[in-house]
Formats: sequence, C-alpha cells, structure tokens
Amino acid sequence: MWAPVPPGRLLAYHGTRPCCRTAAASLAKLILTVTKLSGEGITGQVDFTSHTDAVVAVAIELVNVLTPGDACGRPHRPPGDRELPPAVTAALRAGRGEVRHVSADEAAGFRPVAAAIRAVFDAVAAGQADTAALLVNDMLATTGARPRLERHDDQPWHLHFHGAEDSLVTGWAAGCATGLAVVLGGESRGRLGVCDAPRCDRVYVDASRNATRRFCSTSCQSRVKAASFRAAHRPR
Repeated sequence: MWAPVPPGRLLAYHGTRPCCRTAAASLAKLILTVTKLSGEGITGQVDFTSHTDAVVAVAIELVNVLTPGDACGRPHRPPGDRELPPAVTAALRAGRGEVRHVSADEAAGFRPVAAAIRAVFDAVAAGQADTAALLVNDMLATTGARPRLERHDDQPWHLHFHGAEDSLVTGWAAGCATGLAVVLGGESRGRLGVCDAPRCDRVYVDASRNATRRFCSTSCQSRVKAASFRAAHRPR
C-alpha cells in the first residue's frame, strides 16, 4: 500500500483544512473556463479534461473531507471510522460516478493520501513552490505513477494514471499526484489555493480569468463581505 513521506522530510504534513468543490487539468494545455455552478459551491471551474479533470477534483475532495481544520467558520472534524468508507466513496465519486463502495481498510488508506495532498496545497499557499514540486515528485515516485491510454464508456482514447500496484488507494494516489503535477508544471501553477476567509482553510483551484480568487466557496466570500460591511458601518 502506498505510504507518504515521513513527517519532517521536505515539509511536515500538518493536516489542517477541508472544504468545497471545484477542479481539474489537461496534459497538453490548461484551458480555463468560467462556469457558474449552482448551489453552495464554486462560481468558477478549471476545465482540464477527462481523467485529469477527475483526479484533481478527487484530490480536492479528499483534502477537504479527510483533513482536520476549519470549514466556513466552523471546526471541521474528519469522519470517524464508521463514517469514513461512505465519505471516501463520495469523494472518489466527485471524479467518477461509477466508483464502487470503498471498504473500511481502503478508506483508512486514503487518510495519508489526503494529508500528503494537503501538504502540497500548504506549500503552494506559503509560496514554497520548490517544496510543493518535491512533494509531488515524491508521491509520483512512491506510487509508481504511470500513464496509460484507455477507452471506456464510448469515450475516445484518453490518458489514465495508474500506480505500481493494482489497488484502489495506490491507483487514486498516483492519479491525484499526476493531476497536481500537471497543474504545478504548467501556466496555472499558482492556482492551487487555500481559502482566505477567517476560520476556513479549505482548498480549491482558482478558475477566475485573472487568477484573483481568494475563497473556497460563495459562502466564505459572503461571510467576508458581510463582515467588511458591518465593520464599515459600525458606529464610532
């Protein structure tokens, strides 16, 4: 089973954070589009394509669900052992709806994967691009990530990413690492973000045309705007 770099090497995996939804990538070229999503989530989306799109979406979901911290002004506690399998299953289905139910042992294996991905986002947010790249390279090496052309569901041939061993955890860890490598290695390397709102540390991909996104969700954006309005109109 895949295991992350030991704490202390490159960057400590100080698991804090989780959040909303967004996502994606393309090996050839990142194509940015702005798509307004309904509901609580995001107002923009990075449209990468196919499998890379899926694995980046899953990487974000795993971090936001499985790592502790704050979410939209409230403490976030990762799911316990009983709730973990359905939570991980739902996170994986953010990328591919047909994912089978995850077992308890498999679900537990995704905890270190989420912590490792969290470390990448933390490094980017801290302006440590070299550290982020080294962390992703380590994930690629540890999982034995390799590309493979596949065809299914009446789709044309497209890239999938697999791990050295044929397991659910290693396969998704390899795919998430490759998706992050696509983002960090391209023009959108600065678009991995951690929410800038007070008491929220959810992660996202900035899909705004001018790379100005600061928040994980419309909820956090509204909280900050409301707080600023109250402060500006507070009696003095």
